[in-house]
Amino acid sequence: MSSYFSDASFKFLRGLARHNDKTWFAAHKAQYEEHIKEPFLRLLTDLQPDLAQVSEHFRSDPKTVGGSLFRIYRDARFSTDKSPYKSWQGARLYHERRKQVPAPSFYIHLQPGECFVGAGLWHPEPDTQRRVRQFIFDNPGSWKAAAHAPKFRRRFDFEESEMLTRPPRGFPAEFEFIDDLKHKNFVFWRSLDDSVMTGPKLRQVLAADLAALAPFVDYLCAALDLEF
Repeated sequence: MSSYFSDASFKFLRGLARHNDKTWFAAHKAQYEEHIKEPFLRLLTDLQPDLAQVSEHFRSDPKTVGGSLFRIYRDARFSTDKSPYKSWQGARLYHERRKQVPAPSFYIHLQPGECFVGAGLWHPEPDTQRRVRQFIFDNPGSWKAAAHAPKFRRRFDFEESEMLTRPPRGFPAEFEFIDDLKHKNFVFWRSLDDSVMTGPKLRQVLAADLAALAPFVDYLCAALDLEF
């Protein structure tokens, strides 16, 4: 078993966070390719059979354009932060129909001290939020099994950065999972130590996490009439 990332991967990202400009990046692009991009693409290649065991409808795609790996370049057009680069590298293991309809995805995040793996719907459109909320309301038993199993909740956290202060319109406040319906993002995640990201068992760790997240992603797919 070989490692994918190394201390050099984190060193590059820390340097990029300190010197987020085109001159520095151009001078260090070879390190980016060697220590971030190439090992991440190799990881995505190796994860594809593991993901296929979870669902044949999701892809861990190592294509350099249009694949799972996000670009390191930031889209700063609509942001007050005009930094040209992200100080992290992320990859989305996506549903095969993601370009036709809203779909959940799995996600892997590489950033010094802030690595994590997760899955779900991040910043879904209001119509997608409504569909998921209604599905949870109509199918609370299977939501409890998918998102509230004790073993699952010991492993993963429900992302809570953006929530409504009161129940969404049309849902009774006494509903068993009304707090879940207040979420704007339907994402579960867990942090990963830097040592895990640089260790020889990263693929096995991620494969186990993908399998553990599968019932939750399956539920979201059902809510959105997607195959799983």
